[in-house]
Amino acid sequence: MTALPGIAGSPDTQATAAYRRLRAEILEGRLAPGQRLKVQDLAALCGAGPTPVREALAQLAAEGLARRIEQRGFRVADADPAGFAGLIRSRCIAESAALREAIAQGDAAWEDAVAAAERRLSRLPRSLDPARYVTNPAWEAAHRGFHQALLAACGAAPLLRFCDRLREEAERYRAIANAIAWPGRDVAAEHAAIAEAALDRDADRAAALLADHLGATGDFVRLALERRVAAPTSRRIAAA
Repeated sequence: MTALPGIAGSPDTQATAAYRRLRAEILEGRLAPGQRLKVQDLAALCGAGPTPVREALAQLAAEGLARRIEQRGFRVADADPAGFAGLIRSRCIAESAALREAIAQGDAAWEDAVAAAERRLSRLPRSLDPARYVTNPAWEAAHRGFHQALLAACGAAPLLRFCDRLREEAERYRAIANAIAWPGRDVAAEHAAIAEAALDRDADRAAALLADHLGATGDFVRLALERRVAAPTSRRIAAA
């Protein structure tokens, strides 16, 4: 983690800036599930005072991204397999419904936007290092843009906001699984198939492919979480 320059302004401004920075660190996996959140360290990271950082942590706890430990500060929320399963199910229901509406209502401009977003994403490397997984921020931004473009024509702004929130909540789980899923999973082919079905106006096929795409991510996340649980046990056995 790289510290930011000092955040100028009122404590409220500092708290907002600290909240945004820490939220991004959690969602992108740089602050790992279960990690202790030490106020002094985070204050240095954000270039803010301890009070704004505590306010930011309280807001993250209210969102469920952090948890308050009685008399012991805060930790990043645990990566709960059961919670993630519910999150994936919610995404499948909400995004499939939004995609069906987008296919029904989308015009030529929507088609062009979907095709352009898929083409842009396909041209970017998913990892910055061909030998190991290293997050590519440009790919991540294009990936988010592709999924948003798919649903954009659904005509229901509250549903789109809900889908965006679910997608953001899933980001920190996906960050755990990326190293396992790469490079064996052909995510580009999955995206291309979803886009093709959507542009063919085949709502059933597009919704099924999208659900399969989200479910495949869920499978890799479950595998990653199982490995995280098994690792401490393996270390204890090796040390015995």
